[in-house]
Amino acid sequence: MSVRETAEKIKSMEIRGAGRIARAAAEALRDQALSVKAPYQAAFRQEMENAAGILVATRPTAVSLPNAVHFVMAELTGAKTAEEARSGVVRRAEQFIQSSQHAVEKIAGFGARHIRDGDTILTHCNSEVALACIIEAHRSGKEIEVFATEVRPRNQGLITIRTLNDAGIKTNFIVDSAVRSFIHDVDLVIVGADAVTVNGAVVNKIGTSQVAHTAAEARVNVIVAAETYKFAPRTIVGELIEIEERPPGEVLADEIAKNLTHVTVRNPAFDVTPAEYIDLIVTEQGAIPPQMAYVIIREYLGWDIGEFHSSSALHNGQDE
Repeated sequence: MSVRETAEKIKSMEIRGAGRIARAAAEALRDQALSVKAPYQAAFRQEMENAAGILVATRPTAVSLPNAVHFVMAELTGAKTAEEARSGVVRRAEQFIQSSQHAVEKIAGFGARHIRDGDTILTHCNSEVALACIIEAHRSGKEIEVFATEVRPRNQGLITIRTLNDAGIKTNFIVDSAVRSFIHDVDLVIVGADAVTVNGAVVNKIGTSQVAHTAAEARVNVIVAAETYKFAPRTIVGELIEIEERPPGEVLADEIAKNLTHVTVRNPAFDVTPAEYIDLIVTEQGAIPPQMAYVIIREYLGWDIGEFHSSSALHNGQDE
């Protein structure tokens, strides 16, 4: 799939979920590297940086995207020839795809250990890693039950309940606003993340913060399942994560909205859950309290603070 096709599918949410988005970006960069015919390193690098900019610009909230792009593109600067640069991009893209897939398996194992036999779990949105934890606990023989939210306006909860149903897990499907009504029937909340900041706050699907606040009030533990590439390195230097606002047509049909001249539809795709509402973040490197998020950024992502400014061009890339 070409870079532009991948970018469009990410933008339209045909490719969704931070992990899937990151792997799709790595695959697109790999394929781009194989197709670019530039004979010189400088020209090859320019082509690849243009492609990277297009991809990163598609979903501003999903930091998995710039982290994946950064990892894949890391060897371009030191490459002396176009062929050396090409092989470096292809190798690192394959490495990222493989490590990402193994990360889900590792997180599933770690997360399942925090689920007890007999637990009832609430999950919000459609997180590959959160569901992997739940399914692994079920596979290990634990009797569990799940409450899954509808996740308006895109209804990602439908994907979640199909996955849980196929795994043979007893599931209750509820509207988002019913979380408070059922929270006392729940033993544990498990959600995914699109981004984790240096202070341990979690950016995830809109409604996650309300779920976590309700759980905290009811003294129900909240676990976030997140690969290390979802941690946001630029938050070290005070950069805020942009919250994507989706088209109003996802919430209210255009033919209805056009008659409501005094109504503005607001459709943020994500919200921010403060660290104090999160008990544990489970990564492929193990489980940590949210206050230790900076360790992941420092030890595992490989970002240098000096790179933040120079890489800002990728964040400002335009699909032109």
